[in-house]
Amino acid sequence: MSLSSSEIWNEFSKNKIGLVGIGIIILLFGMSAVAAVTIPVETFKEWNNPASWITFPKSSLPAWVNFFLNEKMPEHKILKNPQTASQTVGEISILSNGFVVDYEYDAFPSDFIYEYTARYTGAPLLQISVIRPDGLELQLTSVSLPKSSSETSYHQLIFSTDDSVKKNLRKNAEHFTFPLDLLSAEDIVFSTTDTNKVLKGHYVFQVNLYNVDSQIVIKDSKFILGGKIYGLIGTDELRRDLAVGLLWGTPLALFIGISVSVGSVVIGLIYGVFAGYKGKKTDEALMRFNDVIYAMPALPLLIILAVTIGNSIFLIVGFLMIFGWVGIAKVSRSMAMQIKTLQYVEAAKIMGQKDIKVIFKHILPQLLPYTFASIAISVPAAITTEAGLSFLGLGDPTFPTWGQILHDASTFGAAARGLWWWIVPPGVMIALTGLAFVFIGNAMDTIVNPKLKR
Repeated sequence: MSLSSSEIWNEFSKNKIGLVGIGIIILLFGMSAVAAVTIPVETFKEWNNPASWITFPKSSLPAWVNFFLNEKMPEHKILKNPQTASQTVGEISILSNGFVVDYEYDAFPSDFIYEYTARYTGAPLLQISVIRPDGLELQLTSVSLPKSSSETSYHQLIFSTDDSVKKNLRKNAEHFTFPLDLLSAEDIVFSTTDTNKVLKGHYVFQVNLYNVDSQIVIKDSKFILGGKIYGLIGTDELRRDLAVGLLWGTPLALFIGISVSVGSVVIGLIYGVFAGYKGKKTDEALMRFNDVIYAMPALPLLIILAVTIGNSIFLIVGFLMIFGWVGIAKVSRSMAMQIKTLQYVEAAKIMGQKDIKVIFKHILPQLLPYTFASIAISVPAAITTEAGLSFLGLGDPTFPTWGQILHDASTFGAAARGLWWWIVPPGVMIALTGLAFVFIGNAMDTIVNPKLKR
C-alpha cells in the first residue's frame, strides 16, 4: 500500500538528520533570494569583465580578519555618497564634493582613486585636496577637463599613482622632517610629519570643479581608498568580490543539482517501470540499451562532449541527465516487476485498463518515497560533477559557479600563495550542499526501507 504525502512527512519529521538537511536547504534558498534581491543582475553578467572590478582591491583578505589581529590592516573603502555643495561667485560656478574618511588602521593604504562623470560646457578646472587630522591641507591635483562647445559628458579616474599627484605632494616637503622623494602618494598623505608612521584620524578629501558662465553636474562621484581587506569573503586576483560569486553560485548550484536529479530520476523511473511492467522482449531490449549507456565512462565522455560541442551550463545539465538515469532505471524495473504481480494491479489489467493508466495510477505511486530519496541523493553527484568539470576548465566560464571559482583559484596558484579565502568558502559550500541532500536522502531511505530504522 502506497504512503500518502502526509504519511511520508510524518515519517520524515521523526528523523533529526533529515530535518537538519531541510534546514540547510532553506538556508541555501535564502541565500539565493538574497543574491537575487541585493545583487544587480549586471554584476552577475560582468563577472568576467575586468573593467567592472577595477576599483576593487586585488587578492584582499576578508574584512573580519581584523578582529583577530593586533595591528589593524587598512580596509578597502568605496565612498559613494559625498557631501555636496554648490555656489556661484561672479561668473564662476563652483561644485564641491567632500569625502570623509576616518582612518584608524596601523598600516598605510595601498592607493586611492577618485572616479567621476562630469556633464558640462566649456573647460572646467578640477582640483582635489585633502585636509588631514593635524589640519594640514595638501593639494593633490589640479587639471583642466577637455574643452567642449556643447554639453558633453566626461568620465575620468584619477589615481594616486598619477605623476601629477606625486609631484604636487612633493612640493610640501617643508612640512615633513623626512625626505618624500621615494614615498608613494598615499604614504605622504597618511603619514605624520615628524616620522613616516601612520597618522590616524579624520580626513576630508575635497573635490572642487570650477567653470565659467556654465553650470556643472557631477554624476557617479566616488572615492576609493585602497586597502588590504575587503568584504565578507575578500577578493581574488582579478579584483572580483568573492561574496558576489559565492552568493550567485548558490542558485546556480541548486539549479544544476535539482534539474539534473529530477530529470534523470523521472526519466529513469518511467523507463525502468515500463520495462519491468511490459517484460519479455520489450524488457530485454530496453535493459540492453540501459546496459550500453551504463557501461559508458561518464566523466571522460562529458569532458569530450564539453570540448567538442560546447561548455554551456545548459548543455552540461543535459549531458548529466543523459548519464544519470540508468541506475535509477535498473532499480525501478526490479520494483515494478514485484508490484505488477500484486492482486490490485492484476485486477486493473483484467478490468481492461490501459498499460499507461496502470503504470501511472497503480505502480508509480508505490515508488513515490523511493523517488524522493533518489532525487535527494542524486543532487550532490550533479553538483560535484559540474564543479569537477569547471575545475578542469570545462565548465561555463560566463557563470560564477563554485567550481568555476575553484578553477580560477587553481589557475592563479591560490593554494601555493596561501589565499585560503579563495579556496575554502566555495569548497565548504559544495560540501555543505551535498551534505544537506545526503541527509534528506538518508531520511527518505528509512521510509523506503523500514528495516533501516533504529
